Amino acid sequence: MGGFALHEASQRRVAGVSNRLVVQFPPTSISGPLKRAATAQPAPRLVHARGATDHAAHTRPPSRHDAQADTSADTSTDRHRRTTRHPPPTPLRRATWPYTGVMHDPTLSTAQHRELIEALALSHVLPHETLPVEECLGRRLAVDIRSLIPLPPFTNSAMDGFAVRREDLEGEGPWTLPVAGDIPAGDTRDNRLEAGQAWRIMTGAPIPAGADTVVKVEQTDHAAGIAQAPKTVEIRVAPKLGENVRVAGEALAAGSPVLEAGRVLDGTALSAAASVGHGTLTVLPRPRVIVVSTGTELKRAGEALERGQIPDSNGILLRGLVEEAGGRVVAHLRTGDTPAELRHALDTAPEADLVLTAGGISAGAYEVVRLTLGTDAGFHHVAQQPGGPQGVGSTPVGPGGRETPIICLPGNPVSVFTTFHMYVAGALAVMSGLVAPERGATAPSGIHARARTRWDSPSGKTQFIPLRFVSAPGDEAGARWVEPVHSLGSKSHLVASLANAEAIGVVAPEIETVEAGQELAVVPLVG
Repeated sequence: MGGFALHEASQRRVAGVSNRLVVQFPPTSISGPLKRAATAQPAPRLVHARGATDHAAHTRPPSRHDAQADTSADTSTDRHRRTTRHPPPTPLRRATWPYTGVMHDPTLSTAQHRELIEALALSHVLPHETLPVEECLGRRLAVDIRSLIPLPPFTNSAMDGFAVRREDLEGEGPWTLPVAGDIPAGDTRDNRLEAGQAWRIMTGAPIPAGADTVVKVEQTDHAAGIAQAPKTVEIRVAPKLGENVRVAGEALAAGSPVLEAGRVLDGTALSAAASVGHGTLTVLPRPRVIVVSTGTELKRAGEALERGQIPDSNGILLRGLVEEAGGRVVAHLRTGDTPAELRHALDTAPEADLVLTAGGISAGAYEVVRLTLGTDAGFHHVAQQPGGPQGVGSTPVGPGGRETPIICLPGNPVSVFTTFHMYVAGALAVMSGLVAPERGATAPSGIHARARTRWDSPSGKTQFIPLRFVSAPGDEAGARWVEPVHSLGSKSHLVASLANAEAIGVVAPEIETVEAGQELAVVPLVG
């Protein structure tokens, strides 16, 4: 089946006001107080404001309470890292939201929500990094690399033996030649072979000037492993001209392509890069991500649970998803339900490129993320199931108060899972330079598949349902088939079943029932 990008039609307009990022929706897409707050600008675009900083926007409440923090992930500074090619990213300014003061959150389409996240990612594309080859394992190559030297870099012996002139071995053998000396591997001398002589030579050692052939030691009277070179050597088998000689550049000429950009650098690739003269490589950055789990009910994995408490599976889930998507988790913060706790956790966290929160953004009385971020982020409801409540913006992070993009996810695990794959993974790909920083770049690639079984989908909402691939009916070979990983479909609490998910189905809002055999859009997660 051919693949396609799940690009959604844009209904958002973006404009710069003062030094803030203002997100505006056309009046035709909304109503009531939100409609009155919206403006009609010509084309969707992101304008980075320049000029003086709005100091009021960066004012933070004082820290009052300690937060439970797990910074076991890598927080060290890379000593050898240096950035290349790109200028520093434009600082992301605090968001001003047109629905400020609205009694209830507005409902956005999945397209509108995607564009909010896309604007965030496009404003924070990170520069490439140049690292020593030894530190590049598992990183993704940012630029094509070519050979800096020929391979091999000099003409050398392919065998342990004796370097000779083939014309000195005419007629019937055996032939006895005087040995001028030893040439071990790594010898830097400018050795020369005179007519009628031989040099004892080791594998990989440079061929002396005047020699054109190497006789391997097994074809002589010289025993292997003897430290001192003999005075003479008896050659018992006549070699072919050029035998056992590796000519400089015969494997690869200088300037030849070696590795393509985008390649994940495994040991073999790093070896190839080193062999052709590269001591450093330019790689895509790994966005530094802070994962925040909120809620007094959360306990660390494996801790004893009291009534009303649950394990923090979201934090573990997000850490894994971030790393798999090419990010680097620099801290995992766990906080209770007071704004002071969350604010303190962010104020004392390491510097990062993105903050991901889970929970605390719905309509309850203790929505700590909403209460803490205030005007830092805009909160809305997305017409999707699961994962309706969402938030996007920026907030100060770390002792220096660096303005940092933040994406606020719901607290239910299936919502976290599907939202990450449908929106956040694409944002990380844009920030890292894995995909071109352009409109629609955050949309995942999909395929078409057919439903093996029937299931219901909520009316008026896009359904993101975890699926697995299954064998096709006997008469439908060749097509890809899927079924939900859980009989309850896409309900947001079915965390244990996510381990079996291989794809996410995208069911359009107008479809209330997916019938067996029906074709639908599917975003593969594996293979």
